[in-house]
Amino acid sequence: MITIKNLSHQFEIGKKGSKTIIPVLKDISLTVNKGEIVTVVGRSGSGKSTLLNLVSGFIRPTQGEIVIDGTVVTNLSEAKFADFRINKLGFIFQSFQLIQSMTAYENVELPLVLQGMGEAERKRKTEEMLAKVGLLEYKDHYPGELSGGQQQRVSISRALVVNPPIILADEPTGSLDSETEEELLEFIVQLNEEMGITFLIITHDEQVARMGHRSIELRDGKVLEEEFA
Repeated sequence: MITIKNLSHQFEIGKKGSKTIIPVLKDISLTVNKGEIVTVVGRSGSGKSTLLNLVSGFIRPTQGEIVIDGTVVTNLSEAKFADFRINKLGFIFQSFQLIQSMTAYENVELPLVLQGMGEAERKRKTEEMLAKVGLLEYKDHYPGELSGGQQQRVSISRALVVNPPIILADEPTGSLDSETEEELLEFIVQLNEEMGITFLIITHDEQVARMGHRSIELRDGKVLEEEFA
């Protein structure tokens, strides 16, 4: 589902004529197979978040190629990548990234609005997703009225509502207590088994790292080792 070939990325800081080059990722190659849960672990500054942002298309690599579900996304224009993203990728964030002025229902519905889906179909799919995560009765609640675990489940519903084959998660349990974290990890495994969704999860949490089929370690911008669960 995701193939990364000879991927490198660097950031430039400073003004023109006195720029400093900071290499972040260095000639990385890896594959995430269909239906896998793959976790990427590493210390702060190892390049984990940069890797996820490159796969997401939010930044473009200095060199290398990324292929997602058969499409060379590094060749896509910004507009085409935006269309690709909303149809192929779901996102789960540590900070949930819910819109505070929207209800749980409206947050989950939003990707379908952006797709141009009709109101009746949007309602069916949105309520179906909220029911799947056990939050249909909270559909009219705003994020500030929900617990951290409930907010993350709304975030997951929003990621799932467009039926993406791939979900990218950035420290998905980072804002949760240990009990809620365990529930969320079990739910991710359930989604993977029942729906065949492929997960690429960035984490520094050892428990999260162990829940995947494979765990890849990044150190100083390089793939240090790959462990099979």
